[in-house]
Amino acid sequence: QVQLVESGGGLVQPGGSLRLSCAASGSIFSINVMGWYRQAPGKQRELVASITSGSRTNYADSVKGRFTISRDNAKNTVYLQMNSLKPEDTAVYYCNVLAIVRTTLAGGNYWGQGTQVTVSS
Repeated sequence: QVQLVESGGGLVQPGGSLRLSCAASGSIFSINVMGWYRQAPGKQRELVASITSGSRTNYADSVKGRFTISRDNAKNTVYLQMNSLKPEDTAVYYCNVLAIVRTTLAGGNYWGQGTQVTVSS
């Protein structure tokens, strides 16, 4: 119904930057919220940032001032610009969208496959 493809993860030194992208495709009627979560080894998955269709954003306290979430509604794509990265940002980052499917007009919560971000010297 809805597929999410993430890209942009990798290895970066502390203080560096990465940009994650997530493109949604499929039978999409509309997308309300798009967001990024992360899960570090041995920890629960946590919200990093989210953005509504009206561009209202929400950030975890740990990333405020360093990360910026944005979206391109025409492309059904969400981005996460990560600056001043720290070792504690190391995690698998997952894209998440709340979307309404065109065929059934039913809402659903969809996840990407995850992309690894490693911050290390």
